[in-house]
Amino acid sequence: MDLKRANKNMKEFARLIKEKTFNPYEGDLKVGVDLGTANIVLSVVDEKGNPVAGASYGASVVKDGIVVDYVGAVRIVNELKSQVESIIGTTLTKAATAIPPGILSGNIKAIGNVVESAEMDVINIVDEPTAAARVLGIKEGAVVDVGGGTTGISILKKGKVIYTADEATGGTHMSLVLAGFHKISFEDAEKIKKDSKKQKEVFQIIKPVVEKMASIVKRNINGYFVEKVYVVGGACCFDDFESVFEKELGIETIKPVEPLLVTPLGIALYSS
Repeated sequence: MDLKRANKNMKEFARLIKEKTFNPYEGDLKVGVDLGTANIVLSVVDEKGNPVAGASYGASVVKDGIVVDYVGAVRIVNELKSQVESIIGTTLTKAATAIPPGILSGNIKAIGNVVESAEMDVINIVDEPTAAARVLGIKEGAVVDVGGGTTGISILKKGKVIYTADEATGGTHMSLVLAGFHKISFEDAEKIKKDSKKQKEVFQIIKPVVEKMASIVKRNINGYFVEKVYVVGGACCFDDFESVFEKELGIETIKPVEPLLVTPLGIALYSS
């Protein structure tokens, strides 16, 4: 695994999104569409996997791989596509997308239809932890993708995925616990959760949720030889997240920079 290169790409991808700019490129572009529970991200890389451009939008039109607002999802993907096309000056015609492990075939079809409704051919549909593993260059270990509503797990051996699972408990559950603790609305709890200045205070409240995530991972990797665990996804952005996992699992836990953007960037690598 080349974590240094992966982190460099992640930082660059974050910069491109924030500054709404692009990097010069040669050859064909690869596009990924990540229809997450909390965020929808469109990523573009060049033939070598280097970040070219991207855009993101906070939304709740998809829940754990299930499209709950089809019209809204199509509208957002179209907006992101138009935004990126205007930035790089070219039309995006094909893309890969992703799903949590283990969702039903009908839901997979709906995810693909959203991308196609934005006038992009779907080249590939991959499960989210596998996409994350590819961008991180992981050949051995377990990748844990902590999403809005679920925790997805992929175990890799010699570069191949030998086991996947996806269970309820994610960022949404953190916000629900926070809302209950403060007796506030879910929306207000979301705002507090994302406030970096309140991170330590928030983490003490939602720590049991993180411990639950770790217990899910521990149960699913039981019986497999896993030396390292890699956590990605927006819900693992807290500074002390991986230390809770290490204590629960007894296994080294690694979190790359910009964990929210790992899976979106990995999805684009499958667009060929």
